Amino acid sequence: MPATSRTTALRRGLAAAAALPLLMGALASCGYGSKATKDTTVEAKGEKLSADEVRLGYFPNLTHATALVGDQEGIFQKELGGTRLKVSTFNAGPSEIEALNADSLDIGFIGPSPAINGYVKSKGSNLRIVGGAASGGVKLVVNPDKIKSLADVKGKRIATPQHGNTQDVAFLNWVAEQGWTVDPHSGKGDVSVVRTENKVAPDAYKSGSIDGAWVPEPTASKLVSEGAKVLLDEASLWPGKKFVITNIIVSQKFLEAHPDVVEAVLRGSVRTNAWINANPEKAKASANAKLKALTGKPLGDKVIGPAWPSIRFTDDPLAATLQAQADHAVKAGLLEKPDLKGIYDLKPLNKVLKAEGRPAVADAGLGVE
Repeated sequence: MPATSRTTALRRGLAAAAALPLLMGALASCGYGSKATKDTTVEAKGEKLSADEVRLGYFPNLTHATALVGDQEGIFQKELGGTRLKVSTFNAGPSEIEALNADSLDIGFIGPSPAINGYVKSKGSNLRIVGGAASGGVKLVVNPDKIKSLADVKGKRIATPQHGNTQDVAFLNWVAEQGWTVDPHSGKGDVSVVRTENKVAPDAYKSGSIDGAWVPEPTASKLVSEGAKVLLDEASLWPGKKFVITNIIVSQKFLEAHPDVVEAVLRGSVRTNAWINANPEKAKASANAKLKALTGKPLGDKVIGPAWPSIRFTDDPLAATLQAQADHAVKAGLLEKPDLKGIYDLKPLNKVLKAEGRPAVADAGLGVE
């Protein structure tokens, strides 16, 4: 489809979604589109667990590097033994939630907004968050000729990936904290919020149609490579500079039927994060090698170099920050107040952490009874 047709289709989709009671439900993603991009099955060796196969989904994105590296290095398959690992990559949260709901996906790495919306729209029946994967990796980058201070953002055109997605909510919340007003649906006000797909943002910046963007990595560093400057790292706005950007979710049906498989995937995630944190340069190269395999092109040094250190890889799902992000969406008028009680089941993760000699993580009162 030509770029103009894709843009028109996206705008029509956004207009239709604006009428939904839960606006974020259809659009909460990182903004890379809505189709699965590639499926692979890894050769299984060893003793099989309770399932013949586990279907794992993630994005070809640096904030999903736990999945990239765990897949690339064979860590997940090692923990699964004779149970086959089938991997599907997605370009947006809604399509991953759809796959989970359609029983074509068992476990997925996903951002907070689609996890919240998938849970709320199903009235708590389709998924659980069972672990964390990453924190941070989101920045406000701007044209330094037009914006030299945070106050200069007023009156400018700032891109976010999608209407109601995680970064859109964060930016609208930040704008409100500055005392400025923006209509959350049209994006018009003291700042013009321009909903722009991440893959389109660099060209939009070069053409001058946007003055900056509140975006995840590697898009932020791609813009910097085009001459933009980092004005604000979102991590600086959160206690301890930590906020969830990637969770691990599981189908409730699969969790009930195959807890041993879920534990194996979580053990793979925990061990992958430990390897990433102990070997940052090797891990960066591994993630980039997987990106090349999935997309046909690795990230250049000028992009992955500054992007990688801004992402913190953590097993803790940072549950309190998920609640805060939901509260920000409600405050912005993008989401009806959700009941998130039961969205977490951290018992399998805490079992894995205990076996690894690690402390348990908390669900902020949002766990299953």
